[in-house]
Amino acid sequence: MTSAAIADSTTTSVVDPHERADYWADLISTYHCRLGYRFPRRTDFKGHTQLRRTAAYQLVGWNSDAVTYLRNPSHIRADPDDDYRLIVPFAGRLSFRTDDGYGILAPGTMCLVAVDRPYAMSMSDGTRGMIITIPRKEIRHRLNRIVPPNHPLDLTSGLGRVTDGILDGLYTECTALTDLQFDAVFERMVDLLCMQILGDPATSPSQLTHVEAIARRYIHDHAADPGLTGTRVAGELGWSLRQIQMAFSNVGTTPSEVIREERLKLARDRLRSPAYQHRSITDIASDLGFGSISSFTKAFRSRFDTTPGQLRQGLTGHAAPALPRLAISGPAGAAADR
Repeated sequence: MTSAAIADSTTTSVVDPHERADYWADLISTYHCRLGYRFPRRTDFKGHTQLRRTAAYQLVGWNSDAVTYLRNPSHIRADPDDDYRLIVPFAGRLSFRTDDGYGILAPGTMCLVAVDRPYAMSMSDGTRGMIITIPRKEIRHRLNRIVPPNHPLDLTSGLGRVTDGILDGLYTECTALTDLQFDAVFERMVDLLCMQILGDPATSPSQLTHVEAIARRYIHDHAADPGLTGTRVAGELGWSLRQIQMAFSNVGTTPSEVIREERLKLARDRLRSPAYQHRSITDIASDLGFGSISSFTKAFRSRFDTTPGQLRQGLTGHAAPALPRLAISGPAGAAADR
């Protein structure tokens, strides 16, 4: 996996007024996936985007005139996409409809949306916000069998307010951060997002959630200890191993799987860090308790879709791929439903 950072700012004012709705449709589909569009006014549509993308995450800030975005079964079949989108409005109100119901997103809230299911999202003139693409596996390994809620999450108090501060910093400083910094902040934000979901009464019916959250945090903080085990975690926290196992079983995982996940993330961070360039891959794996380089490489490839060696080679620098050229075609006023 090589570095693929892209930063870009685009506005519909670069094309003629009668082409702007089609231009916007092509632009948003380039950033996300195949969508349908309904424009209340197609002439002189005004919109602006700010893009920051790495190989792992993508942030798209936007402000625009009124538009409705559609994702129907034909779009999903033609252009599958199982990543999540975190929608965070800054101004205006967004109405959102799925097969499960209808909701309103307003400033001070956010919503995690799966685009592998049909939906429609409408926004009025002057709506501003950002849409963050989060790989499904980054949500899945944190929530496991718990399905993220499709209702808005609060950003005005408690953990939500802390998350909001990170989101605001990501948006305002995204072009100033290096790839490594950008991805590291994203990792922490996704941690907090999933902690908030797990703390939602609608998604965490078991009282074991408290034990699981504390044990997971302890493992995160001590993953560098090659002797860390479920038994050690239980002993340090004053619970029995059985309690720890039940807490993790409640969310469909085990202490050893969580320890391995945190170690793989730590190994990835070290492979990308200049501070560890003098350490061999074998040494990094051994320091984190992996029994052999082959088992480490297999687990690393399964988790991150690349080998440790390929990730480290990517740090030598490769040119970021150019954004696809937008094709503006079709007569003014033609339907933009793709």
